[in-house]
Amino acid sequence: MSIHISALPGEIAPVVLLAGDPLRAKFMAEQYLENATRVSETRNVYFYTGTYKGVRISIGASGMGCASIGIYSFELYTEYQVECIIRLGTCGAYTTERKLLDLINVSSAVSESSYAKYAWDISSENILAQGDTFSLITAQSESLQFPIIQAPVHSSDIFYRKDADIPSIASKYNCPVVEMESFALFANAQYLHKKAACILTVSDIIPTHEKISADAREKSLVPMILLALESAIRI
Repeated sequence: MSIHISALPGEIAPVVLLAGDPLRAKFMAEQYLENATRVSETRNVYFYTGTYKGVRISIGASGMGCASIGIYSFELYTEYQVECIIRLGTCGAYTTERKLLDLINVSSAVSESSYAKYAWDISSENILAQGDTFSLITAQSESLQFPIIQAPVHSSDIFYRKDADIPSIASKYNCPVVEMESFALFANAQYLHKKAACILTVSDIIPTHEKISADAREKSLVPMILLALESAIRI
């Protein structure tokens, strides 16, 4: 049992799907896992373990930001011997070239965050998805006929900012979208020699202020969820 996750040893599967929102994790587990059991609810951050097509899978939540997912992913990797984490999240698009509900398979996470530097002495501002899960997700999206964009993303520590321009680091690496967690997840996986991937759904178009509802963010991201599950059982 770790500090922030109260599951007992063996109660979490080797592959974990990690949503930001605890209610999204609850929805995913109840709708898609067979015999789902809640194995942790510390701080109302839920973790469930069950099976999908006969394969044991865990689903949990990470909260928002590098600091939060940094804690949860580290404890999953080190305290529960998790081998792979697939983050499922929403993101904002920097331009109108991307549309609401577009799927993004994150090739790398770009960030100004000091997380990787001060946690693991990783100096790069651009950290790749770790292991072969990124390629597996791409192949599975083709099998399911789910259009997906392979792209680097901007992992920002900032949700609200006064400057409406695209941040320079996002422009530097041609990041079409922004989210807040992948950089820390990939940094932890790199340091610990684990697998990590991230699938995102575009929930906001920043220039036009288009967005999906809070309820849709929780319950209507079915292609992303199915793609993650179908990929997870093949890892």
